[in-house]
Amino acid sequence: MQQLTKAEEQVMQALWQLEMAFLRDIVDAMPKPKPHQNTVATLLKILVEKEFVAIEVFGRQHRYSPIVAKEDYSGKRIKQLAKNYFEGSFSNVVSYLVKENNISVEELETLLKQIKKQQNLQK
Repeated sequence: MQQLTKAEEQVMQALWQLEMAFLRDIVDAMPKPKPHQNTVATLLKILVEKEFVAIEVFGRQHRYSPIVAKEDYSGKRIKQLAKNYFEGSFSNVVSYLVKENNISVEELETLLKQIKKQQNLQK
């Protein structure tokens, strides 16, 4: 799976939120300052080429929908982040978050409970 540029990610965030949309809907869903409609159309064309987005044609209108799920892409990005900056260790990622006060001990305990529960369900 290819990595997206920041602009491509912004378009995908809007499309993931909408699930299926026309160009105008995507532009409207984007944060301010909103990019020009032609810019978004170009980014959508690139996303179609990268096989992140499917396109349906209705006369002169195009409806777009994500092919790649947000969870799949974000999971891939997190793994890449861990690999590139934390020697591939998720323990190092969590240690960093605790050290920088980005996650509290209570949140960490809740996370551990969720992990244990998930592992018990998989058995």
